[in-house]
This record gives sequence, structure tokens and C-alpha cells, in this order.
Amino acid sequence: MSRTQSKASGKEGLLRRLARHSEMLFKDPFREQYAALCYRRDPDSGNIAVLLVTSRESARWIIPKGWPIQGKKPHQVAAIEALEEAGVRGKLGKKPFGYFTYLKVLDNGQSAPCIVQVYLLEVDSMDAAFREKGQRVLEWVTCAEAARRVREPELRGLFFKLQQTNNTR
Repeated sequence: MSRTQSKASGKEGLLRRLARHSEMLFKDPFREQYAALCYRRDPDSGNIAVLLVTSRESARWIIPKGWPIQGKKPHQVAAIEALEEAGVRGKLGKKPFGYFTYLKVLDNGQSAPCIVQVYLLEVDSMDAAFREKGQRVLEWVTCAEAARRVREPELRGLFFKLQQTNNTR
């Protein structure tokens, strides 16, 4: 067995997971969520670091995200989630930087397809105390390391897009 085959058999691919849920994917609409891709620049080198947080249930690496909030615009929801989940504040883009999809496991054990609008948030401060402190692990990493840690292929692509945007400045 090749290295690629053994790696693929050890982790179930996104397409295989989606195939198992194909009937639901076409029956139910995608649910929307809004996320903040939090980043900062090293003032000396100009290199970008992105903030990853762990999910509360599975402790997998993600970016801060959440469900729509009545009366709030999507970019405002992204900023609220970044503050609640990671204690970060900063300059937020008002237009989506990109999108990614994933299967959200709901409280009842069912999976629901979600599409996530991602907004860039250039972090300028971090609060020592925030709503979900102690429930999540936070870590600043390179874009390449962030792409390695997350499960969603489209989210990986957004980290590389951010890195490329930084390299062309």
C-alpha cells in the first residue's frame, strides 16, 4: 500500500463523508454561518500569523464562527464570534474573503450541511478575559500550519489565499 493510500484510509475524506449524506445534502438547504479569519502581521518581518481555536465538542482546529444573529450583519456576527471565542478585536472587512462548507454535527446527532462566509479580521488587541476562555485552546500559527491542521479543504485554500495576498504586497 502506498503512503498516500494508507494516509487516505486513516482519515475519511470529505467527499466520502458527503457521499454518505448525499440524500440530505439535496433535501435540506445549507445552513449559513459567519466566521472570522483572524490574523496579525509581524511588524519586523511582515509575516502573517493566523489564529486557530479548538471547537468545544471535538477539540478540532477551526476559526471562530457562529450562527446568524437577528439584527446583525454577517460581518458583525463574525466579529462577535471572534470576541466571544478568542477575545480578539481589530479591523474587520465588511465583504466576505471567501467561503467554505462542512458538515455540522447537531445536538441530536444528525449532520447538517453548512456554508460559512469568512471575513478577515486584522487583530490589534486580545482581551485577557472573554466569554469562552477555558473552553477552547487558542494558537497563532503560520498560514501553512493552519492549513495543515484544519479538516475543511476550502478553509485550507483560504489560508493560502491570505498568504498569497500578503506576499503580493
